[in-house]
Amino acid sequence: MSRLSRSIGIALLALVMALLPVLPASAITGGEPDGNRHPNVGLILFYTPDGRFRCSATLVSPTVLLTAGHCTDGTLGKTLVTFQSVIAEQPPSPFPVAANPAVGYTQAELEAAGYLSGTAFTHPEYSNFTDLDNWNDVGVIVLDRPVTTIAPARIAPLDYLDAFAQPTLNKTLFTSVGYGTEVRKPDSGPQKVQPMTYPLLRRYADQPGQRLTDQILQVNGNPNDNRGTGGTCFGDSGGPSFHGGYVVTVTSYVYTSNCRYLGGLQRVDIGVVQTWLATFGVTFG
Repeated sequence: MSRLSRSIGIALLALVMALLPVLPASAITGGEPDGNRHPNVGLILFYTPDGRFRCSATLVSPTVLLTAGHCTDGTLGKTLVTFQSVIAEQPPSPFPVAANPAVGYTQAELEAAGYLSGTAFTHPEYSNFTDLDNWNDVGVIVLDRPVTTIAPARIAPLDYLDAFAQPTLNKTLFTSVGYGTEVRKPDSGPQKVQPMTYPLLRRYADQPGQRLTDQILQVNGNPNDNRGTGGTCFGDSGGPSFHGGYVVTVTSYVYTSNCRYLGGLQRVDIGVVQTWLATFGVTFG
């Protein structure tokens, strides 16, 4: 993988964006509305000392959602979880504001508002993007109540992606799923392509593989690439990429501010990740 400085990495990661109308938060670039194709992919919403943020996550057991480490690190209180495919066509979002943002959500207030709640955990070896050889950008949300109406997704077996050496990788499509909006022209005003906050919904896109490391699957997320249909962007963090019916990665970062180039996906088929996930009762394959 190309060497990234810490400053570039932090600026261009697929970081979650605050769910405020004045702050654009985009997700799948191109692609299509997901509808009910991936019902086990949900949106998570949480507070940190810096404000309120959202990410995507995947139900991988009745009580565990898989997401990115930077979507769990520093969470205050409980995390809101919803599997609703379409959140809002226009602002504002329907999500509740915490009674005390300094301590985050509580289980009682989230359940009173009709949402699931859970506790965030971050991989103990998450490097906060300072160690390219030990990225470990993985986290989980452990739900306070199990989900019994949605079938969990399956995480790929150990070292599943190792079989995809070039040139096979470049010919293989990975389906990424996440919440937010595509990068597009606004409905009115200057017609410059830009991240758009609404409609806020679950989308998916197919991306061809570009490079594989021990930690990262790099993909081509340009919607003009005729091999695929789009890519991931801001607000897509923690969302899954699927191949062969398995979750193989979670969205970690992007290289450009308009999300029309390469994307970096954290592998979840590697030992350092699966050993940790197993402590939460998650199984593989």
